[in-house]
Amino acid sequence: MKKEEFYFDSRDGVTQIHAVKWIPDRDPICIVQIVHGMAEYVQRYERLAQELVQEGILVTGEDHLGHGLSVRKKNGEEGHPYGYFCAHDPATVAVRDVHRLKKIVQEQYPGVPYLILGHSMGSFILRNYLCRYGTGIDAALIMGTGMPARPVVRLAKGISRLFLLLGGSKKKNRLLHAMAFGSYNKRIENPKTPVDWLSTDEAEVAKYAADPLCGFVFTANGFWTLFELLDRLNDRKYLEQMPKDLPVLFLSGEEDPVGDYGAAVHRVAEDFRGLGMYRTQIKLYPGMRHELVNETGREEVLRDILAWAVSYAKDPAKD
Repeated sequence: MKKEEFYFDSRDGVTQIHAVKWIPDRDPICIVQIVHGMAEYVQRYERLAQELVQEGILVTGEDHLGHGLSVRKKNGEEGHPYGYFCAHDPATVAVRDVHRLKKIVQEQYPGVPYLILGHSMGSFILRNYLCRYGTGIDAALIMGTGMPARPVVRLAKGISRLFLLLGGSKKKNRLLHAMAFGSYNKRIENPKTPVDWLSTDEAEVAKYAADPLCGFVFTANGFWTLFELLDRLNDRKYLEQMPKDLPVLFLSGEEDPVGDYGAAVHRVAEDFRGLGMYRTQIKLYPGMRHELVNETGREEVLRDILAWAVSYAKDPAKD
C-alpha cells in the first residue's frame, strides 16, 4: 500500500483542500471516496482504508473547508478558522469540492468503478451530491445519517442566519452547538464525556476527545452550512434528480441519536424508495452508536463495507 497526500484548489477560490489516497499495490478493482463528518478529518478513516486497500480497493477523501488540513489559502497564508466554510454559498461549495476530488481521481483511473461513502455531516453532503452528480458514480453508502423535522431545521437555520447578520460568522457559536448536540447523551447512563454518544468504545471516545482536530465548535457560518445542507434535502424536486437505478446502502447504529435511534434512518430510506430509488437497502446495528467504524464490534461493520465495495467492483450493475 502507498499513501499519498496532496492538495487541490477549493471551489471557494481561496483555499487549498487537503486530500489523501490510499493506493493498493495492484491495479484497483474499484475506488471508494470517503466524505467525512463534522469536526473531524479524513485520516481518521485510516483503519477502514487499510482494510479496503488489502482487497485491492483504492480509497480517497478530502478534508472539508474548515476541517483537518484544509485551512490554508492558496498562497500559503492562514485561512479561515476551524468550523467555517466560506462566505458565498458554502453548502454548494462543500458538495463541489467532493466532486472536484472525484474528477481528479477518476481521471487518474478511468473506467474503474467509483463508489462514495458519506458519514454523518458527510452523509448530508453525499445526499446533496446524489442530486447534482449521482449519475457519475456506481453506488453510495450513507452512514450515520439523520433527518430532523423541517420546522426544526428552518428554525436552526434562521437562528444561525441571525448570528451571521450580527457579524458572528467566524466566531465559535456555543449556543447553536448546545442546541444541536445538547441532548445526544440523554439515553446513556452515567456518561463520562460530552461525546459518549459517538461510540461505546471508551478508548475511541477518549482518542476523539484528545484530538485537537476533532470536536471543535462550529462557527455560525458552519452551522448555517450544515442546516442549509439539511434544508435542501426537504425539496422533493431537488431529490427527484437522483438517479433511480443507483444502489444505495444505509448503515447506522440503533443507538445513534443523529438518526433518531434508527427511526430517522428508516424514514430517509423509505423516502428514497418513494422517489423510485428501488435499489435502496438499510442495515441497523443493535447496541451501536454514531461512529460505526470506531465502534465496539466494528469488525462486522468493516466486513459489511468491504462486501458492499467488492460487490459493485465486480459488477457495478449488480442488483
